[in-house]
Amino acid sequence: MSTANDPWGRVDADGTVYVRTADGERVIGSWQAGSPDEALAFFCRKFEALDTEVTLLEQRVTATDLPAAQARTSIDRLRAAVTDAHAIGDLDQLLARLDALSGKIDHRQEEARAARDHARAEARDTKERIVAEAERLAAEATHWKASGERMRQLLEERKAYFADLEEERETARAAKEKLCAEAESLASSTDWSGTAAAFRELMRSWKMAGRASRADEEVLWGRFKTAQDTFFQARAQVYSAKDAALREHAAVKTQLLAEAGKLVPVTDVRAARAALRGIQERWEQAGPVPREAHERLESGLRRIEDAVRKAEDTQWRRSNPEALARAQDTVEQIRSAIAGLESQLAKALEGDDAKAVRETEEALAARRSWLAEAERTLAELSS
Repeated sequence: MSTANDPWGRVDADGTVYVRTADGERVIGSWQAGSPDEALAFFCRKFEALDTEVTLLEQRVTATDLPAAQARTSIDRLRAAVTDAHAIGDLDQLLARLDALSGKIDHRQEEARAARDHARAEARDTKERIVAEAERLAAEATHWKASGERMRQLLEERKAYFADLEEERETARAAKEKLCAEAESLASSTDWSGTAAAFRELMRSWKMAGRASRADEEVLWGRFKTAQDTFFQARAQVYSAKDAALREHAAVKTQLLAEAGKLVPVTDVRAARAALRGIQERWEQAGPVPREAHERLESGLRRIEDAVRKAEDTQWRRSNPEALARAQDTVEQIRSAIAGLESQLAKALEGDDAKAVRETEEALAARRSWLAEAERTLAELSS
């Protein structure tokens, strides 16, 4: 078995697969079925799956109000998966992105805490202002009618303030209810690429929708995340199953290629053609293979097909009476031309004509070369 190298890993001659990290190399598996390049491609796809998970978590942290506790649990799970991953790729970069996410969550928690403190302070100031004016009116009231009217105005101001807050939360709840419904309608989609893009748009819309009440927010996010996870988990399972199926197809075609290789050199054209036809039928039935194995397998089979085709062409020429007759006629014509040139050469030598001798000898050399080729062709057709 040959070897293969990648900036982030390699495959040894014995099939041992390594990944390179900042801490050095470590063994992540063994590969015996297929070429080293196919091994690299397989373990690179494992890395791509991890990269997709990290990207999805980054989008959730950036574009949604994912609770910090849930985010940290996901980060810890992914960090463990990346640390022990049997995958070839820049694993250190994935870990750095997870560390950056942790920092972003810390920063977001500080911002959220500051926003809550500001909202509480604003609400407290509003309440205190209303209460203070109410107390002043009660203490200084001399015009009961005017004071009573102002008290009613203060109560209305308080109601309006909290009504505005409630309206904002209700608007956010309604918007996120709609986003949940859209996400749930996409959860069973099998349009993997298009739906993944649609979920990214939904997450951006979720961030822009604002915050509902704490209780509503928790329920709605649970619905949204469940729908999103359902889709991406199904996509991962399908991709994994497809990858396994493609590798099984490649194993079948590798065996068929070995079987076809026994047909060359071709000794029995008819038997070789019949055997090759059966191999070609099973080849088509085996189905598609991983992209990195396609050229190796297809070019290998093409070489066998070309060898059998050439053997058929050679046999046809040998069994074709017209071709044999043409070859015999060509040999006779060249031999006759050579005899004529030899006669001319003798006369040139007798006349001591140096120029004629040189030209005739050159013509003879060319004709004798043609004769040798024509006689080889005739011999092949006659055998």
